[in-house]
Amino acid sequence: MNPRIPQSIEQSIAAKQAILNNPEFLDRIQQGAEMIVASLRDGGKIHFCGNGGSAADAQHLAAELSGRFYFDRPPLNAEALHCNTSYLTAVGNDYGYDLIFSRLLRGSAKTGDVIVGISTSGNSKNILNAFEVAKEMGVKIIAMTGETGGAMKDYADTLLNVPSKDTPRIQESHIMIGHIICELVESAMFEK
Repeated sequence: MNPRIPQSIEQSIAAKQAILNNPEFLDRIQQGAEMIVASLRDGGKIHFCGNGGSAADAQHLAAELSGRFYFDRPPLNAEALHCNTSYLTAVGNDYGYDLIFSRLLRGSAKTGDVIVGISTSGNSKNILNAFEVAKEMGVKIIAMTGETGGAMKDYADTLLNVPSKDTPRIQESHIMIGHIICELVESAMFEK
């Protein structure tokens, strides 16, 4: 057997164990869920964004809220900002890729909404631009990043910075954290 297989699994477990052993981090996960619940209860929308694998995670988590997670219930107002390819290619071509999320957020968000930006480095320029617009508009910010938080930490109302510098391990932890948040949100919004 290739030793890389158990080594990768052990590294993934270690990143998650570090989160589990950090009560302050666990509190921030709960704060993020509570922020989303408060927005939804007030008629708000949850906007997700990311690039590459983080875009896949953003779309995945938006679908968990807008579709269903553990049980059948009404949909929640959540959407990933990158799903309209005609919009992405037009704005990317006409204005630049760095503005794809901020421009759409400006047109679709309102005060009291929440944006969840996912970036392993915490330095994705298009997400940082969206966070600047979010601050202007009174949209709450959840930043899911790697260990340092990158530049996104300076904008975040809730920072979920996975204690790792390894992109795959960070992404694996992001989806775990996202699933926990979805479970907390769903159970707070609906009775089973």
